[in-house]
Amino acid sequence: MEMKLELVPVPVNNVDKAKEFYVDKIGFNLDHDHQVNEQLRFVQLTPQGSACSIVIGDGITQMEPGSQQGLQMVVKDVRAIRDDLISRGVEVSEVEEMPWGKFAFFSDPDGNSWALQQI
Repeated sequence: MEMKLELVPVPVNNVDKAKEFYVDKIGFNLDHDHQVNEQLRFVQLTPQGSACSIVIGDGITQMEPGSQQGLQMVVKDVRAIRDDLISRGVEVSEVEEMPWGKFAFFSDPDGNSWALQQI
């Protein structure tokens, strides 16, 4: 039985501030920004090259902003991605080398945490 993870909710306080962070600083593609009604705004963002997207917005999830921890993106060159993100104003940890890969970590403005992994 084949299943594909397509969409992960990321809880945020300020949708426009989060959208700006993910699009302008992290380089995600803006797929949709749709105000369904006064209580529901759906903003779908996809990392370049990814088959899985994130969704931020109003009325999307009951999770507290900043509570999504440990989201992970696999990259070919973690040092190059880290340098690029730093040049865009993102605070990124030093690269950590572990037996299963190289990692760097950052958080969005709400504290949702991300890892970059080079296998």
